[in-house]
Amino acid sequence: MPIGKSLGLNSRPTADTMESSGPSPTSLNNFRVVYLITQMVGAAIVILMGSWIGVHLGGLSWTSNPATQFNWHPLLMSIGMIFLYGNSILVYRGFRYARKKPLKVTHAAIHGLAFVFTVVALVAAFDSHNLAKVPIPNMYTLHSWVGMAAVVLFGLQYLFGFVSYLFPGVRESMRSTYMPVHVFFGVLGFVLAVAASLLGLLEKAIFAMPDYRYLPPQGVLVNMIGLLLVVYGGLVVFLVTDPMYKRKALPEDAMLLTHSPSSQ
Repeated sequence: MPIGKSLGLNSRPTADTMESSGPSPTSLNNFRVVYLITQMVGAAIVILMGSWIGVHLGGLSWTSNPATQFNWHPLLMSIGMIFLYGNSILVYRGFRYARKKPLKVTHAAIHGLAFVFTVVALVAAFDSHNLAKVPIPNMYTLHSWVGMAAVVLFGLQYLFGFVSYLFPGVRESMRSTYMPVHVFFGVLGFVLAVAASLLGLLEKAIFAMPDYRYLPPQGVLVNMIGLLLVVYGGLVVFLVTDPMYKRKALPEDAMLLTHSPSSQ
């Protein structure tokens, strides 16, 4: 028998023990602090992105001005594929004391809203290219390739997740088997979205600032947005993957499963 066990000393809890007992009060307090910081960083990204667009890029318009129509793309992608996507995958841990079914609906609703923002952002990008006086080619940059991969993965995740967890009649064993896959590709899609945002931010900065090398105020703002994207992405991935912060199943969850169509 290991010395630690013979003396009654406990090491860091394993994922199995934490799943049954839930996070400790200290872990929950740490989670709340990091979760709050994550929300503040995410909100700062959206605010700074709006400031960059409003102050330095000419504001927003639609098809009447393709150049500024494009500005909807970084703004809506920051809201949809970054801020809302991150919050969607954190909803189970952020609202751990809510019942499972409302959390599922909330998770799907936030994903759906993010998808709407993403579609409008893509329309703005393609329109701004196609309607320009000299049309701009589409889908030739690394940003566009990584970004489209993130969007496609996001859409597939939404489809398969909806069918697996909100569609009646799916067996609980199948849902449990698919869950690790759903979580992995959900996190992967978010990481791809952050990577695409960084690539797009750099691409737009180079096109919009001939004097970027001299670090003008606009350049400082862009770099700050980029750093915040990295911080936000890291915090979200940390919170959603650390087993210490895993949501403990509630008694009401078991009752819901007992009365679900898949268990009858």
